[in-house]
Amino acid sequence: QVQLVESGGGLVQAGGSLRLSCAASGRAFSSYAMGWFRQAPGADREFVAAISWGGSNTYYADSVKGRCTISRDNAKNTVYLQMNSLKPEDTAVYYCASARRQYSIPAVTDWGFWGQGTQVAVSS
Repeated sequence: QVQLVESGGGLVQAGGSLRLSCAASGRAFSSYAMGWFRQAPGADREFVAAISWGGSNTYYADSVKGRCTISRDNAKNTVYLQMNSLKPEDTAVYYCASARRQYSIPAVTDWGFWGQGTQVAVSS
């Protein structure tokens, strides 16, 4: 049973920073790509960032490129999202996701497992 538990969300002023964490359990963490998505009120869930199983390749949405950094610690079974220069439009519930298959980067619509989400609110 794959479990993903996010933490680190909160309320921050525009220009501030947050670091989200996602602790994974239930299978060999280091064999699976991990990702972050977000969903703002009234909007569809959207891709934020992804990282390959070994951490050597990262991918970002244009909206966060240069402001966010995804990383992982395979010894701790944890993936992180460092968010800097936050904007009010970054306000959303942020979800951690794990790939369905080993050693693959899923298409945006093909992530296998999801966490429960952590709220990020950015005030202007």
